[in-house]
Amino acid sequence: MYKILIADDHPLFREAISNVIHTSFPDCELLESQTLDAALEVSLERDDLDLILLDLNMPGMNGLNGLITLRNESPTIPVVIVSAEEDKQIVLQAITYGAVGFITKSSSREQMTNALKQILAGNVYLPSDIIRSNSPETRRQPRNDDRRIAPEMLSSLTRRQLLVLERMSTGESNKQIAYNLNIAETTVKAHVSAILRKLNVHNRIQAVLSAGNINFSEYLKR
Repeated sequence: MYKILIADDHPLFREAISNVIHTSFPDCELLESQTLDAALEVSLERDDLDLILLDLNMPGMNGLNGLITLRNESPTIPVVIVSAEEDKQIVLQAITYGAVGFITKSSSREQMTNALKQILAGNVYLPSDIIRSNSPETRRQPRNDDRRIAPEMLSSLTRRQLLVLERMSTGESNKQIAYNLNIAETTVKAHVSAILRKLNVHNRIQAVLSAGNINFSEYLKR
């Protein structure tokens, strides 16, 4: 039975996300808070929490500083940002600062359910439509902490590894990738390990962030 804290100051959204969770996880225990301080208090009292759904604009948050505070105080509890914010750089920053996922409040019920299932299964969830966006603003104002994959690194990947990386970048779990590519899940795990090694990154999150702006169709033509 999962234990999840919904930290959001909007009662209608708390009710909506509660309904989404109970539909897929009927035995889930839900707790609620309306401020960062209250969320911190609950997280310290309940270190058995499986997940915290954290509103980015809740009182006390001060942007992503609230996420950093929560991660410092309760580092063992996974945190997912749930926000109306849809700026790509904020999504990437949230993951960099320790969130295991980012769910936009404009997501459909189906998208939210899929995101929660992936996260509770131990995967990272990123909104693929935002991550893959290539707005002029983003191109003109690259961040210093953006990690770019060198062309020679991408060229070192086999076609199958490129296909796996492409699906990783859209937020698919190993199980989903295995199903969609019609290969064994153990094979996917082997490909992921090879991808991390060839791209010189340490984990799946770094690989996904690095792949955000790759035009896979160009590399898959070969």
